[in-house]
Amino acid sequence: MYDKKNLAKLKTLDEKAPEAAKAFWTFDKAAMAPGAVPAKYKELIALGVAFTTQCPYCIDIHSNRAREAGATEEEISETVFVAAALRAGAAVTHGTHALK
Repeated sequence: MYDKKNLAKLKTLDEKAPEAAKAFWTFDKAAMAPGAVPAKYKELIALGVAFTTQCPYCIDIHSNRAREAGATEEEISETVFVAAALRAGAAVTHGTHALK
């Protein structure tokens, strides 16, 4: 299912839904732009989210961008475990709904 060649189809999405695509890409660019939160931290946040959503495209893109922004292997490794802790914590807290 996941094949980097599929990313070439983004152009088709842009062509078939131009207004929505333009709005999305503008939003994405603004969200990831350096601001109060530096670019490296935004990329590490994005990488943590990518681990929890398990999106291989995002993991690839944001791990590369995090490195380009100066993230170390240690920072990326810690991000893995932050994501794992959050995902596990969500399972535990959602588990409380099963208790009567």
